[in-house]
Amino acid sequence: MTAQAPQPKPLLRLGGLALAASLSLAGCWSSMSSPDLGGIYNMATLADDSQRNPIIVIPGILGSQLRQGSDSRIVWGAFESGSLDVRNDEGLRALALPMQKGVPLSELRDDLTADKVLDKIRVQLLRLPLESRAYFKLLGVLGAGGYRDQSLGGALRYGDKHFTCFQFPYDWRRDIPENARLLGEFIETKRRFVAAEQKRRYGMDKPVRFDLVAHSMGGLVTRYYLEYGGAEPSATQGVPWSGADGIDRVVLIAPPNGGALDSLDRLVNGADPSWLLPHFESALLGTMPAIYQLLPRSRYARVSDGERPLDVLNAATWAQQQWGLLDPAQTGVLQRLLPDQPDPLLRQQIAHDHLEKVLARAREVQAALDRPAPLPEGLTLHLLAADAEATPAQMRAGRKPRLDVAALGAGDGIVLRASALQDERVAQDWQLRLQSPIEWSSVTFLGGDHLSVFDNEAFADNLLYLLLEQPLRLPPQGALTLQ
Repeated sequence: MTAQAPQPKPLLRLGGLALAASLSLAGCWSSMSSPDLGGIYNMATLADDSQRNPIIVIPGILGSQLRQGSDSRIVWGAFESGSLDVRNDEGLRALALPMQKGVPLSELRDDLTADKVLDKIRVQLLRLPLESRAYFKLLGVLGAGGYRDQSLGGALRYGDKHFTCFQFPYDWRRDIPENARLLGEFIETKRRFVAAEQKRRYGMDKPVRFDLVAHSMGGLVTRYYLEYGGAEPSATQGVPWSGADGIDRVVLIAPPNGGALDSLDRLVNGADPSWLLPHFESALLGTMPAIYQLLPRSRYARVSDGERPLDVLNAATWAQQQWGLLDPAQTGVLQRLLPDQPDPLLRQQIAHDHLEKVLARAREVQAALDRPAPLPEGLTLHLLAADAEATPAQMRAGRKPRLDVAALGAGDGIVLRASALQDERVAQDWQLRLQSPIEWSSVTFLGGDHLSVFDNEAFADNLLYLLLEQPLRLPPQGALTLQ
């Protein structure tokens, strides 16, 4: 019998009490001296939504519930009896993306849809993967600042005053540009909703501008949308900033801008999302294009065979090292994923063809994200990242298909500090100042790891300041002058 998670008490009023209660609910208090966030942001919390931009939250990988369209069964995100289980053939094939030789990735579709971000406290918290508990904490911090998410229902009550926090659910298995296009559609839908609410509540008739808050892979989806909108990487030259119109502030939390070795480890060794959940086989994860797009850039030479660097975006490396879909130990899993193909040789050819396609797509997406370009006028881009945890910085290929951590660096346990910054000094002669294709408006480093950073009061303080108090980026003639 599983213990029930404690039910949060409703918040009685806005302001300092609501802020303190919300942060306590989100698990943000510690025994150390803490800023008086209630006192600092009380006035900002009381300000109505006519004075703030609405926020869209974009979660990272695993952060959205996936539901099967035909019968609405939850394939990922239920974590309770009755949901599909990847240990059986039905659950395995439901979560995997289709593979078919000679068919473009964009046409390899299934019937799963993403219908919500995993933040619901109706699900027992102890059964949620860490990603899901972390997003509830993030929404608690935003709620403390007066950004009410209507989908949370009675979890955080601020009356009818606030309505300006929205969560973008997406299929985290699929291509980053595809999800960026869907993000654009989501933003336009919410833009119409907010415009109608502002007209109804305040009689306002002005353009709606958004702030975006994105975590981990959600940061890459966000960056791609800002830079290219819904366009294909090959369809653009330079960075047109097609999605930046109507966006003011963007806060990226622990984004793997330069990739993460954790993604390679998952593709080679599989993954364990939670101690309560089954092991995800590497061949299952190998069907998912997005994970390959999180691989570290080849120019950073983060993987070697002990003598020379290995190009992890080259299918020949995967064949030589027998990684992921090409691992002989995954033959049985591959057979379960392709039950209509009885010939083991043809199954191997399908797997190799799929690997070639997802790696080629990863190279294309990474090249698009790596194009340097100054921010357009009015847009600010802020980084919040943890750098106090030992994080894999180098891996060495051992006995096939084994990978061993060969060196550690500063990061959050998953994403290196250098990756969050996209520090190009890793791939060239070191110099004093940061070299990055990303023009950061501000950078803040915190304690904690990739997910517990949300517990950090300094995180809450900095995030609320950026969203509620920092002046917008204005043209020179709009600068503040003192009399």
